[in-house]
Amino acid sequence: MKEKFYISTAIAYTSSKPHIGNTYEIVLADAIARYKRLSGYDVYFQTGTDEHGQKIEVKAMEKGVTPQEYVDEIAKEIKNIWDLMNTSYDKFVRTTDKEHEKKVQKIFKKLYDLGDIYKGEYNGLYCTPCESFWTESQLVDGKCPDCGREVKEATEEAYFLRTSKYSKWLENYILEHPGFIEPESRKNEIMNNFIKPGLQDLCVSRTSFKWGIPVDFDPKHVVYVWIDALSNYITFLGYDVDGSTKEFEKYWPCDIHLIGKDILRFHTIYWPIMLHILNLPLPKKIFGHPWLLFGDDKMSKSKGNIVYADDLVHEFGVDAVRFYMLHEIPFASDGNFTRELLIDAINGTLANVIGNLVNRTIGMINKYFDGVVENKNICEEIDTEFKEFVLGQKKIIDEKIDNLRVSDALEEVINIFRKSNKYIDETMPWVLAKDESKRDRLATVIYNLIEAIRIGSVLLEAFLPTTSEKIFYQINTDKTSFDSILKFGGYVSGTKVNKPEVLFQRIEN
Repeated sequence: MKEKFYISTAIAYTSSKPHIGNTYEIVLADAIARYKRLSGYDVYFQTGTDEHGQKIEVKAMEKGVTPQEYVDEIAKEIKNIWDLMNTSYDKFVRTTDKEHEKKVQKIFKKLYDLGDIYKGEYNGLYCTPCESFWTESQLVDGKCPDCGREVKEATEEAYFLRTSKYSKWLENYILEHPGFIEPESRKNEIMNNFIKPGLQDLCVSRTSFKWGIPVDFDPKHVVYVWIDALSNYITFLGYDVDGSTKEFEKYWPCDIHLIGKDILRFHTIYWPIMLHILNLPLPKKIFGHPWLLFGDDKMSKSKGNIVYADDLVHEFGVDAVRFYMLHEIPFASDGNFTRELLIDAINGTLANVIGNLVNRTIGMINKYFDGVVENKNICEEIDTEFKEFVLGQKKIIDEKIDNLRVSDALEEVINIFRKSNKYIDETMPWVLAKDESKRDRLATVIYNLIEAIRIGSVLLEAFLPTTSEKIFYQINTDKTSFDSILKFGGYVSGTKVNKPEVLFQRIEN
């Protein structure tokens, strides 16, 4: 049996169309999921939309439609963008799904029956856009610490989750499971700012709006967003208080929850406590990825600096945008987006390194051998070093992916193409072509290049799937599995290549 691997993104909030910062998360998760599938894992990859809350109720009212009509439209737009970005999710979930709603009601009731949810009154400061309550001490300059907007005083009857009861348990769990929260800087932030000072009980129901899942035993309350939204990771997999499915038993616990650093608190504090009370295993890892900034500034509508992935795709192509997201954003610190940086990445790496290598190699095959690649095995010392480098990259890339260093992993793939360009410069096929006695040596050099391109393209497939497909077609190979790149020489000698086509057009900046 294949080893299972369950990866999820946070579910996108249906208050508005997602910008490229939101889209970055799904593309990052997709690269990891694709690489794991190619490595032989049985992958389950879940994403979707979070569709309840006061913010949506207000926006729907402003637009003159029902909340359901509003979220239907936005959810469709989000799914279209995820599909446009060529993401290979296994399930796209929506929290307005009726089965999910029933299961959330059961989860709420079970937590209540166990004594870990109780009724009380909330007096505090509330941020509507973030749907978060804050204490005075948590505010930054008197405003919401997450989004910087104004907060309002709120008083209402509410149910609370006894998170304070589990403060010490959670602290110990995190200390005993060092890889549970990553990167390390995020873990330290959660521990020092929230857990060690002692947790406050969490407000888990609201009465001031209606667009949510009703608490079935007290219908004037709706289940607050975090119990509703966080439960998606188990409800759509088949968890049910009254008995779960085989699919749930197979894939849970999740291997990676991939989320934005701004919602790390909910995933690393409230979600583990909920699971612990329900007597379920915790996710193996919660990774708070960095933000994608616009010219070093956070994207926001008020600043007018929002960029949408679909606009970029229509101008530059899917794989160019995927490449930028996957290669240019560091492991643990915020990345930066500008059109100039995107164009530099397309010209400098995609066109100059990958596109140029494939084009010139196929050009030489057509020029010197009428399009036929043959391995004559006339080897020199330089070939050994070249082959060892190309074959050695997979192990390095495996390790980078296992450590979620996706940008570094993609850089190691690109290094195969860089090394191949250097190999051309060092072997100088144009000089060999002038000497008839070197014809078999020339054929060997060309074969080594095509095989390196094939191996590089197999490893590139998780990151830039469309580009890999185009290269496989141009070099005319069906040897595209990870098993086929464990040895050098998988490209079939005697194969005739197809017509070369430009993979990435250089762009005038």
